[in-house]
Amino acid sequence: MASTSAFTSELLLSGDVNSSFRCTKLTSHDLPWRPAASFLQSHGKNPLSQRLAVVRVPRASATSEKRKAFYPGEEKGFVEEMRFVAMKLHRKDQSSEGEKEAEPDDKPIAKWEPSVEGYLRFLVDSKAVYDTMESIVQEAPHPSYVEFRNTGLERSSALSKDLEWFKGQGHEIPEPGTPGVTYSTLLKELAEKDPPAFICHFYNVYFAHSAGGRMIGKQVADKILDGKELEFYRWDGDLKQTLAAVKDKLNKVAENWSREEKNRCLQETEKSFKYSGKLLRLIVS
Repeated sequence: MASTSAFTSELLLSGDVNSSFRCTKLTSHDLPWRPAASFLQSHGKNPLSQRLAVVRVPRASATSEKRKAFYPGEEKGFVEEMRFVAMKLHRKDQSSEGEKEAEPDDKPIAKWEPSVEGYLRFLVDSKAVYDTMESIVQEAPHPSYVEFRNTGLERSSALSKDLEWFKGQGHEIPEPGTPGVTYSTLLKELAEKDPPAFICHFYNVYFAHSAGGRMIGKQVADKILDGKELEFYRWDGDLKQTLAAVKDKLNKVAENWSREEKNRCLQETEKSFKYSGKLLRLIVS
């Protein structure tokens, strides 16, 4: 299987690989969040307390009132907390906020070689994940999921159209493979027993695809599809406004979580990108 290298925007391979997709170095303003390899896992049993530099507000008076501790980004809403964690997971050469060192064998995006077969596996497995996530939101085993119905970010229908197009070109459409099926199973389990963890995956999957995913899609289209833009990379209306509306919903839902639930959501970030990374590696398999 071909080597891959980390890519920019809101999407990055993570997990147990040494190479990833990579594009251009961007700033934190360009990158709402940046997943990368095992940041949380590598810093002990309580990574959030060790790694997320807690800012303490000074006492207003000489009373016994306890100081209030803030997690980075907390005052701007929980989405900013998620962004901060992911930015710290990114490589130093990709973001000024990143802390991961670049791997010596990282390969520029221009040099990795996708295939139509691999890309089809990626699209099919991605559809399995989006089908699952969108079904969960519609069925709403937890009341908060209702907030994320019909947001405009949904991708299942677009992927169906793309797969029909490939079929019309004479390509055989494979069945979902292990990466997509395994991730779908995890999402179903989390949706039932751990809503904050599920919301972490929801945020990561949709927001990653809306930015870094589009970069990957363009590179693949230029290399193997004569520049054709798939429906997977098109959204109705103003995408920035859609993303802003979903961020507001995420912040609203998180307002009802305890600090423990928020931390659990943040700690799920690494796992989210591990599974997403396995899907992406299908492109060059």
